[in-house]
Amino acid sequence: MTMTVDAVAMIAALIVGKGRRNYGLSLINQRAHALQAARLAEQSGCDSALITAALLHDIGHMVHDLGEDPAHAGIDDRHEELGHGFLANYFGPEVTEPVRLHVAAKRYLCGTQADYFARLSDDSVRSLALQGGPMAPPEVSAFKAQPGAAEAIQLRRFDDAAKVKGLATPSLNHFLPHLRRCLRT
Repeated sequence: MTMTVDAVAMIAALIVGKGRRNYGLSLINQRAHALQAARLAEQSGCDSALITAALLHDIGHMVHDLGEDPAHAGIDDRHEELGHGFLANYFGPEVTEPVRLHVAAKRYLCGTQADYFARLSDDSVRSLALQGGPMAPPEVSAFKAQPGAAEAIQLRRFDDAAKVKGLATPSLNHFLPHLRRCLRT
């Protein structure tokens, strides 16, 4: 068994096992949320890197031991940083940067689009407060200048839409070839 297969199998096992946890207060679990986000990226014609980032964007929730809803306890689990650190062992910046920046993308969209905040779920509103709130103009400029910012904004939109109870998606196995294509050699 190669390192590539081992890494993909380990990540898949993590999604299957810890993906059973609820996705905050929504009516779906982490695995369903990940599969829906990846499905949206694939349907939008994204490349394997962004499909992989969409599938794995919340992996940081699965690698910490803070419980299912730390935001409810007033804790920012910094899942974007945990996920980035975990994924950087296996993937390059084309996957890890959108993951690292997807929370900042929410803050960016709240700071630049008047109607965006109104569409956030209750969980996203609660976590936004813990994550620093909407970006101020100087933060907006700094965010936009970062490599991966545009992809993080796309990912954020998939993240926001990936909360539909009972939505049929391809299986996890369907998306694993994207992970294999993106793994560092």
